Amino acid sequence: MTATSSTVREYDVTARSTDVFGRVLCGVRDHHYIIDGPVQNGCPGQEVTPVEAFLSAVAAGGVELIQAIARDRQVSLRGPAVRIHGALDRSKQARADLTTLNSVALEFTLSGPSRLPKSSPKDWTTAQRRASQGRQCPSYPLCWARPRLCKVCRL
Repeated sequence: MTATSSTVREYDVTARSTDVFGRVLCGVRDHHYIIDGPVQNGCPGQEVTPVEAFLSAVAAGGVELIQAIARDRQVSLRGPAVRIHGALDRSKQARADLTTLNSVALEFTLSGPSRLPKSSPKDWTTAQRRASQGRQCPSYPLCWARPRLCKVCRL
């Protein structure tokens, strides 16, 4: 990552073939790692595949984003985790010239906060009011972190 200003971020990644068919050497900053094509393509499939790397990046981004939002909102969130599942059916693609995932499902696991943030009840979201009454929104504490995203509380 190259820091050019506080709002612009640039990233440089490299990838090159190796002597083994379907094995790619990737580089990010000073880190190097191998990505293998899937066995279905005649590749080794022993290392992480491109789709697995993509899904890992999405999951990692989700965890990092939840942490950053919780910190910015002063929510005491502990140990967020994401589980992601992708499915690709080559016989059911939207376009003949592209291969895409047919479905992706994410499951967020959050723990905390242990008490309401220090704010006035008039500033509380629906989820915070429910929690103060001993009820919780099923998406709590995510709805505290991003109230407009909570479809349960309808904020």
